[in-house]
Amino acid sequence: MLKYVKNNCKGGKSMDNTRRIYLDNIRWITVCIVVIYHVIYMYNGVQPFGVIGPFKKQQPQDAFQYLVYPWMMALLFTVSGMTVRYYLEKHNLKEFIRDKTRKLLVPSTIGLFVFQWILGYYNMKISGAFESFESVPGIVRYVIMAISGIGVLWYIQVLWIFSMLLLLVRKFERDRIWKKGEKTPVWLLVALTVCVYGFSQVLNTPIVTVYRFGIYGFCFFTGYFIFSHDEVVERLSKWWGIFLIVAGATGIFYTIYYFGENYAVEPVLNNMSTCIYCWFSILAILAFMKKYGNSENKVSRWMSKKSWGIYVFHYLPLACVAYYLRCFVSELPAGIVYIVVGISAFAGALFLYEIISRIPIIRWCVLGVKNEKKYV
Repeated sequence: MLKYVKNNCKGGKSMDNTRRIYLDNIRWITVCIVVIYHVIYMYNGVQPFGVIGPFKKQQPQDAFQYLVYPWMMALLFTVSGMTVRYYLEKHNLKEFIRDKTRKLLVPSTIGLFVFQWILGYYNMKISGAFESFESVPGIVRYVIMAISGIGVLWYIQVLWIFSMLLLLVRKFERDRIWKKGEKTPVWLLVALTVCVYGFSQVLNTPIVTVYRFGIYGFCFFTGYFIFSHDEVVERLSKWWGIFLIVAGATGIFYTIYYFGENYAVEPVLNNMSTCIYCWFSILAILAFMKKYGNSENKVSRWMSKKSWGIYVFHYLPLACVAYYLRCFVSELPAGIVYIVVGISAFAGALFLYEIISRIPIIRWCVLGVKNEKKYV
């Protein structure tokens, strides 16, 4: 639960005990966007590797990828930085290390060999990789499948690294930087676009381009040091309309200008227009949701509880159904395929989550859940 509690850090300040519902809503909505993105990605005509491939040469629906890819994971890292701060307000360092290691590192390492290797199997079937591994010993293929099953879990691998690095930073800064973050004016938040551009140029892994330690690290630590202050987000929320207009305009320009090019690699991935769109989208979403998204109902509460399971499991049923549709009913209309695969991704993820979260040892390995069902 995201709550304000009294700061346990030496010299810290008391914090309001109001729950930040808008962050829960940002998280589950973004997870849904990630699922829809992956459904379209499976049949995209821009990145041909590890996917079924396009229905035709020109696909207008591919534009959705351009509209969401620059900011969706950066937003999740920003929110994660904020929630890490709130978590540390009521837990000591040993609890933090133990909890984050169990929830983040265990599922993205041990979980690969216990369950996610199944996803790796289908990823390799879709890409035709098994043709190159016919003479490889079974145990080696199993390890390769496990690694290929990382899928969306790269996010929690990187999040664990940032969380552990934060402990080192906290040891030296002792909340001095964090306290200064409370006074950050809106104009300075806008100026941070330059930093987003700078960090997007560094610490990017080759080949597997999702590991963007520079920009995602910046978003995480900005979330921790700046956006975790309610005063900052409150000031930001007064300008939600302006940020939304700028984000929308830059998003349309970016999509039209780069449509057809690979949006997930340089130079499209980290040019200035991409970074402007990314950062203003994050500012707009935080501002808008703080202003209008800080409420809940039965649906939002339910989605908040299930979003972690949807994120972890959605790609397996998506890939599985997409593969068998290609094998047995490849002539289905594109619209029907998108609907079937999309429903399978959401429903399959919920089904797997409900099953695995009830099996004690397996749920610890795959979800990082020990004694009771929780979501990260």
